[in-house]
Amino acid sequence: MTVTYTARVANARFGGFSQLLLLWRGSIYKLLWRELLCFLGLYMALSAAYRLVLAEDQKRYFEKLVIYCDQYASLIPVSFVLGFYVTLVVNRWWNQYLCMPMPDALMCVVVGTVHGRDERGRLYRRTLMRYAGLSAVLILRSVSTAVFKRFPTIDHVVEAGFMTREERKKFENLNSSYNKYWVPCVWFSNLAAQARREGRIRDNSALKLLLEELTVFRGKCGMLFHYDWISIPLVYTQVVTIAVYSYFLACLIGRQFLDPAQGYSGHNLDLCVPIFTLLQFFFYAGWLKVAEQLINPFGEDDDDFETNFLIDRNFQVSMLAVDEMYDDLAMLEKDLYWDAAEARAPYTAATAFLMQQPSFQGSTFDITLAKEDMQFQRLEGVDVRLGETHGDFLQRLLPLGAGVTSGGLLGRRLSLMRRKNSFLSDSSTTASCACAGASDGTAPECGCGDPLLDSGLREPEPDPPVGPEPPAPVLNFGTTSAEPFTTTPMPAPRGPAPPWLPSPIGEEEESLT
Repeated sequence: MTVTYTARVANARFGGFSQLLLLWRGSIYKLLWRELLCFLGLYMALSAAYRLVLAEDQKRYFEKLVIYCDQYASLIPVSFVLGFYVTLVVNRWWNQYLCMPMPDALMCVVVGTVHGRDERGRLYRRTLMRYAGLSAVLILRSVSTAVFKRFPTIDHVVEAGFMTREERKKFENLNSSYNKYWVPCVWFSNLAAQARREGRIRDNSALKLLLEELTVFRGKCGMLFHYDWISIPLVYTQVVTIAVYSYFLACLIGRQFLDPAQGYSGHNLDLCVPIFTLLQFFFYAGWLKVAEQLINPFGEDDDDFETNFLIDRNFQVSMLAVDEMYDDLAMLEKDLYWDAAEARAPYTAATAFLMQQPSFQGSTFDITLAKEDMQFQRLEGVDVRLGETHGDFLQRLLPLGAGVTSGGLLGRRLSLMRRKNSFLSDSSTTASCACAGASDGTAPECGCGDPLLDSGLREPEPDPPVGPEPPAPVLNFGTTSAEPFTTTPMPAPRGPAPPWLPSPIGEEEESLT
């Protein structure tokens, strides 16, 4: 049974793990005491032979061998190889537990989608969950020695109630040499389709949801089969085992205490028991034992998965959920905090101090700033209003042409648009120009005098005389010399305004035509 010590280390305190050191079941002492005694016995035997049995010339040769083994034993990368191996084994061990087929999600979908309070509806729900439990039993007896001892044959599965005799005949008559743990899942799918045809499952969406949960359940069963089939490569396990055993075989000789009278470097003290060598053996060999125990968690070690317990729990819970709890609801009542604006559950005297703690709003809410640092600062050079900036944007956007410079249709459309939207005024247009304050008449030309911007503010010009209209000059901005801009005659645009310019609507547009 799994050794659980979580409650003993719920709170970190001084020497919190010290109370765990005396536990025997599931401990490293229980796993390693035989290997530790064997290593200590061999070490003491070599030490006694060196001190009592060997002659003087043999002692000199043994001392050279001790120095040689101690010098080159550190070349074996024990911690590097063993660390990666144990990390791989622990990750694999936890992933195998996550693949244990648990029926909780499946039974909730079954009880919510397969309807009927009569005996046939009850039979549908119980049979569906029995098929799911049967699939889990078949895969677990294939990978777990504990479950196989409980159900060594299919007859035991039938006698336990997971399979009927008729189902056993169909199961055994299915000609397949592979593991047939998936057969109950197919029965589940067929039965669900029959329930849909009979109207027990009311729509295809519910059937789809049910089969999706079955797929997840069957996928976990399949992953357990693959974990049992595909192990960690044997070569990796062999390398780690040889590295650890060869290292401590060298330590049996290289860590011997030599006669201090011989003056060997590092051998000034003569002790009988190699304390730190035993600690090193305890750590490295214990690390290897951890990997040995976790590499297959479906055995009968202290910390292996309790598969038989899971089978009992899952079967009982699933049957309760789909049978006795089907359509079983308590009477609807208003909860205790129905009229409370801020619902908060009460605290006991042991936890009352938590009521005084403020709720977490975010890590930046604890930052304090000086009053002068919290004042908004206007960006440098930005001192115009929103409408003025909009007018400058229109100046840069619209192209210069005959229809604009002569106050034609395009200029009149723009002025009408500006009057309708009321974005600009005469004062704002004047203030937005940098040359508006020039009084000596030497200011350069700008958009202030452009009929595109102020055609709507001036008096309407008289109609030109009837006759052929001369071509309007167009500014040539392509020159790079210091000469004044040259003009190129260009025929005036005729026809409708550009499509990107919004057209006024109503009577004012009709007056323009």
